[in-house]
Amino acid sequence: MPEISSLFAFGLVSLGMVLTPGPNMVYLISRSICQGKAAGLISLGGVALGFVFYMVCAAFGITALVMAVPYAYDALRIAGAAYLLYLAWQAVKPGGRSPFAVRDLPKDSAAKLFAMGFVTNLLNPKIAVMYLSLLPQFISPERGSVLAQSLVLGMTQIAVSVSVNAMIALLAGSIAAFLAAHPTWQWLQRWLMGTVLAGLAARMALQSRT
Repeated sequence: MPEISSLFAFGLVSLGMVLTPGPNMVYLISRSICQGKAAGLISLGGVALGFVFYMVCAAFGITALVMAVPYAYDALRIAGAAYLLYLAWQAVKPGGRSPFAVRDLPKDSAAKLFAMGFVTNLLNPKIAVMYLSLLPQFISPERGSVLAQSLVLGMTQIAVSVSVNAMIALLAGSIAAFLAAHPTWQWLQRWLMGTVLAGLAARMALQSRT
């Protein structure tokens, strides 16, 4: 079992990541606005299954390998920090878009919505970074089974991400209408997310392995 402080810290990191615009958020918002709240929630089911897939892969081998090879750990840590900085730039760069400024999508069946949510998450590099670069930093082999700690941390991330994304899917239409009527808030939202990402990148780059 991870330390409570590590579990809480990982939960905060998970919250910062899920609030950062990415493929999952854009897809869920687009579906909720174009096809309704139910479509957004069905798509979220597919996204959640993608989280489970990543968690199982990390727990059964990937995490243990990273923890056993210091150079691999450092390489992934630096790569993760660089990717977070890239996401931060995408959020604040001139001409950047809010995830609530979405394009129209055709209506799809429930099965296709679920499948597309799953595929979107599997191809989401932000989630790969979460499980390959972030999760291992919160595992302490001296605390016991790496497998058990990986599963607990993974379930924490899934709980945070699914809860937040469900709220986003349910409120997407209202939020999009508000931001369209208040451009200043769109600008603020983009810069807030960019700042959160840059802070996470700095923390990851400067943190040494303990």
